[in-house]
Amino acid sequence: MNMTKPAAPHDDGVCVVSHPLVQHKLTLMRARGTPTAAFRHLARELSLLLGYEAMRDLPLEPVEIETPLEPMQAWRLAGKKLCLISILRAGNGILDGLLDLVPSARVGHVGLYRDPETLEPVEYYLKLPDDVGSRICLVVDPMLATGHSAAAAIDRLKQAGCTRLVFVCLLAAPEGVACLRRAHPDVRIVTCAIDRGLDEHGYIRPGLGDAGDRLFGTK
Repeated sequence: MNMTKPAAPHDDGVCVVSHPLVQHKLTLMRARGTPTAAFRHLARELSLLLGYEAMRDLPLEPVEIETPLEPMQAWRLAGKKLCLISILRAGNGILDGLLDLVPSARVGHVGLYRDPETLEPVEYYLKLPDDVGSRICLVVDPMLATGHSAAAAIDRLKQAGCTRLVFVCLLAAPEGVACLRRAHPDVRIVTCAIDRGLDEHGYIRPGLGDAGDRLFGTK
């Protein structure tokens, strides 16, 4: 039996979260028989776990507080609140878990679909907070396949003024990682696994199928 083992964390701007709980939940998501409700719930749980790694470098500032026992100097997040940016539609499937983690985050959306012939992204929607350029932005999409949609979305976000970006996905293909790193080497990638590669239709193999269809029960 061929097995895709979890890759070790990279030090080249790509982080593979190989924690046992992450890998276990990803395996449940991969399984063909996992029903829509369970798939959706697992995506939410995994996004929360990925969020811890994606937000590892958030800036902190000291603050004076009083515990029930004495005053102390503690730490809190510094600067403006995060912005979570979902690449529609499938990005919404992992947006909720990140909002569980950071409920006060601002939210933006980028609407892209992949042309079935060229596999190139076509934009149809963009809505961002007015001051998105002054916020750390986490861009979320379950799959990093060809990388074209992710690169195009980040192109638009940079045009809107974003300068601090992290891309968060459940699953990636080597081709997608290479494409995004080539287009945007300043954007860190956080994912659960990097699979074998893409098939002739641009699907990640072994993958988990079409994330949007499985999240929303549309196929």
